[in-house]
Amino acid sequence: MNTQKVMRLIVGCLVIVAMVKIFFHPSSSKDTSVKTHQIIQGGNFWAKQHIPQLNLVHNEEDPVKKEHAGNTEVQPEEKETIQSNQEELEPEIPDDTPMDPLKIVHLDLKGAAPKVKYLEEIFPLLSTLGANGILLEYEDMFPYEGELSILKSSFAYSPEDIEKIKSLAKQHKLELIPLVQVFGHLEFVLKHEKFFKLREVETYPNSLNPQAQGSMDLVQDMLTQVMKKHPEAKWFHIGADEVRGLGESEDSKRWLEANSGDMGKLFFNHVTTVGRFMTKLKRGIKLILWDDMFRKLSSDTIKESGLQDLASPMIWKYIPNMDVKEIGNYISKYEQAGFKGVWFASAFKGASGIDQKWTPISHHLKNHLQWQKVIQSMPQYKSVRFQGIALTGWQRYEHHTVLCELLPVAIPSLAVCLQTLKYGSFDTEAEKEVQRLLGCQVELSNNEWYELVYIDLFE
Repeated sequence: MNTQKVMRLIVGCLVIVAMVKIFFHPSSSKDTSVKTHQIIQGGNFWAKQHIPQLNLVHNEEDPVKKEHAGNTEVQPEEKETIQSNQEELEPEIPDDTPMDPLKIVHLDLKGAAPKVKYLEEIFPLLSTLGANGILLEYEDMFPYEGELSILKSSFAYSPEDIEKIKSLAKQHKLELIPLVQVFGHLEFVLKHEKFFKLREVETYPNSLNPQAQGSMDLVQDMLTQVMKKHPEAKWFHIGADEVRGLGESEDSKRWLEANSGDMGKLFFNHVTTVGRFMTKLKRGIKLILWDDMFRKLSSDTIKESGLQDLASPMIWKYIPNMDVKEIGNYISKYEQAGFKGVWFASAFKGASGIDQKWTPISHHLKNHLQWQKVIQSMPQYKSVRFQGIALTGWQRYEHHTVLCELLPVAIPSLAVCLQTLKYGSFDTEAEKEVQRLLGCQVELSNNEWYELVYIDLFE
């Protein structure tokens, strides 16, 4: 009997000890944090010495997901609910705090869009090279829902992918700027039979008919869905370049007949309507648009449109022998029109041939050296501020054209161009920095257009 009591006592003690271990065992947060850190660092993809060390607190919740928890799902939207969807976006007070000009890398997603896993590798490198922003041109890679679900590619990012991209950008101090085309370059929309009636030219899918019933509903629905995924965005790019065939639809012809054939006004009416919609959708949002459609218009014509109160122009030019004086004339015109800020756009890839395979680094370096001259001239303009430069990297010239050289091929060119902007020229110091960060040497002397030579430092 005594033996049974002793055995029961021993078993009881063991049970108590086991329960104490289960409920009071220290957390394994250290191992989890280390694993997370290794994933974000991306192993040895780039030269080991360039990856910045992230100061991750153990078990710290993702900052973007924490800030916008519970707001990642978008319900299918109908045209009649656009207004109510706008009101769901939390308005923000405009932030007019002066900031240094941004150096943003353009990611064109309309062909061979990078996977999120690749962005995990590339974002730390971009930040280290001197970029502090990303211009994300979604095209058909955005996960549109409801009536717009036909717009998304079968390879489109998921809502979870977008949250991950936002998180990566925030971790690496990259300002994320969405870009959604609202006028020209809408092939990914107008190629669908459902939207044929909204084409400016019946046989071509590139430009929207601004007078067609349903055109503005379409644009507003697209912008609303993208903005709901980016409620923290400070800047938003609405495209509006190369609106080919504008004025050729019967609707536009009738409008032009009633308005003295004013093509400028036809263009401005559409983009200013979009601009006013965006400022109501997100109070304090700062808009950007390409400038080519109003380069030839007078400053008075631009001022009459009111565009200067809604957006900032992004002047783009990608050729190596860019005329700096011509760019200066544009800046002066836009200053006279009342714009308070101006952006520039260079190119590190995708602008030297519609089917280019290898990036001609010298071609793009010369383009950036010319833009550097423009940037250095900005103090002479007293009432317009240089807000930043976008280094564009086009994947295709248009939605239906062949691919240009792919992004990985152009990384050395991007490195050279970013360091040129950082140092003011591609001098010895900039060259050494590129060599250190990429782990290879770029021989520009053998790179006049198609010939590219890498000398692997580790061979």
